[in-house]
Amino acid sequence: MIFELRDLEVDYGVIRALKGISLHIEKGEIVTLIGANGAGKSTTLRTISGLIKPKSGSIIFEGKDITKLPATKRVASGISQAPEGRRIFADMTVAENLEIGAFLRTDKEAVKDDILDVYERFPVLGERRKQQAGTLSGGEQQMLAIGRALMAKPRLMLLDEPSLGLSPVLVKQIFNIIREINESGTTIFLVEQNARMALKIADRGYVLETGEITLTGTGAELAESDEVQRSYLGH
Repeated sequence: MIFELRDLEVDYGVIRALKGISLHIEKGEIVTLIGANGAGKSTTLRTISGLIKPKSGSIIFEGKDITKLPATKRVASGISQAPEGRRIFADMTVAENLEIGAFLRTDKEAVKDDILDVYERFPVLGERRKQQAGTLSGGEQQMLAIGRALMAKPRLMLLDEPSLGLSPVLVKQIFNIIREINESGTTIFLVEQNARMALKIADRGYVLETGEITLTGTGAELAESDEVQRSYLGH
């Protein structure tokens, strides 16, 4: 097991956003967390990244308790995130954004090779390497956000709503890329409102409702579940 949440509780003021959730991810898996808006999905990822402090519970990565580790140390330990809304640096070039993704690394020559690998995976970013990131399309910005997260050489990659606001053609492309990244050895934890696409590529999934996990199973089992079909797949 590469990752585990144990009884995680998070408060926003007087509101309990996460009510003691537990989940685990095996090495090499794609695991998805699905749920409605406001269910606590992004809160879960932000807590794993170290951007939100939990009230109680534990975050375990590769057998170590990282609950109190600062966010930058979590990146250094092997966890990176492509956040919701891309959050790229709009005034910087594509190349500069990718370099920032590797800011904790000391192997500068390998960083150059990894940037070339990102351009190979996302040819459009290679074509636009000197362009300001803010001038890219939504789909290109999402590719840049994923590419930047890859530059940290994560063993666990957190993806927060990667398909948000993208056309159906681009959504398909992004999900194919996620699958390829996973096949090349990166474990993925995917938060996604497009439950149909997420469950199609996920080994396993969890359903989060108002801060509690209500269902878990393989991607296929959840896609077949009456409750999931009714609530998230529009059947």
